[in-house]
Amino acid sequence: MGIGVDVHPLRPDRPLFLAGLFWPDQDGLAGHSDGDVAAHAACDALLSAAGLGDLGGCFGTAEPEWAGATGADLLAAVAKLVANAGYRVGNVAIAIVGNRPQIAARRAEAEGVFSTALGGVPVTIAGTTTDGLGLTGRGEGVAAIATAVVAAVAGIGDEAPARAQRPPVGDR
Repeated sequence: MGIGVDVHPLRPDRPLFLAGLFWPDQDGLAGHSDGDVAAHAACDALLSAAGLGDLGGCFGTAEPEWAGATGADLLAAVAKLVANAGYRVGNVAIAIVGNRPQIAARRAEAEGVFSTALGGVPVTIAGTTTDGLGLTGRGEGVAAIATAVVAAVAGIGDEAPARAQRPPVGDR
């Protein structure tokens, strides 16, 4: 089992991509990729569960090929790393913390996007607020917390490398 957390400040000059979806008429999130905190937290949870480090260590901001990458692209790439290390993903759960957008109306759509990126595994997404407290409560940013369960696949990755080879950018 792994846990991931991500937080990004709002940027009015960027489009908002959150939980794998474009949210029109909303301020975007800062970031090297699309800034999707839900995807980033899920990636960190998966990488943690498989003992592969974190998102920044696998797909750093110094790597231009990941600039603007979608959250779904990153999730798919992380799923390949996890599989190459000898694990299968069991499920992922994500809590998005922020005042906007309201997740409930598009929850099923977002869960479907992330599930597809991960090869069809169950993904659950919840939205919540902090009732006006902290940076998310003041509307300065959005956060996400994720958990992921992975299981070892017998005979695959029995001698998993300290850091798995990531897939080439063209395989996203």
